[in-house]
Amino acid sequence: MPSVAALLAAGGASRYTGATHKLLAPLGGSTVWATALEAVVAAGFDHVVVVTGAVPLTLPDGRHPTVIFRHNPRWADGQAGSLQVAVAAASDLGADRVTVGLADQPGVGTASWRDVAGAPDDCRIAVAVYGGRVGPTPVRLHRSVWPLLPVEGDAGARHVIADHPSWVCRVPCVGSGADIDTVEDLDRWNDC
Repeated sequence: MPSVAALLAAGGASRYTGATHKLLAPLGGSTVWATALEAVVAAGFDHVVVVTGAVPLTLPDGRHPTVIFRHNPRWADGQAGSLQVAVAAASDLGADRVTVGLADQPGVGTASWRDVAGAPDDCRIAVAVYGGRVGPTPVRLHRSVWPLLPVEGDAGARHVIADHPSWVCRVPCVGSGADIDTVEDLDRWNDC
């Protein structure tokens, strides 16, 4: 079975008031989304699905053989649609699980992607835990939970996780699951 990761990068960034979309904002010597992409690509997945929406994204280095773009035409309806696009892509690729993360979380490093993806096979859902707190990402979802994921709205897998705690494996990770929603969030990351 191929290993598949999905990087959700479709949202409208409604709380971000900077000069550009937050995913294209400068972070260190890169951009927010390229930092997240670099971490997931370095984790060694067979395929990395980037789900786009509000803003067109191009690979920072022009191309990468494992990266596949999928557009969510209903990106404005919330995260559930992007998650459905990711799950459909994983299914099309023949995967029985997908490890999902968000493109606005630069503190999720390569080790977190690897550790969550490498959780025991009997875990239907594997979640990253940073300093005792659940992620929110990355999260690995087995094919058996895909039909339970929301199809609309701005929720990802959190309700499935809450409703089925016996299916969840908590994976201790280094880094941070904090996301960038505002200019002030970005400033804090750039000050690190």
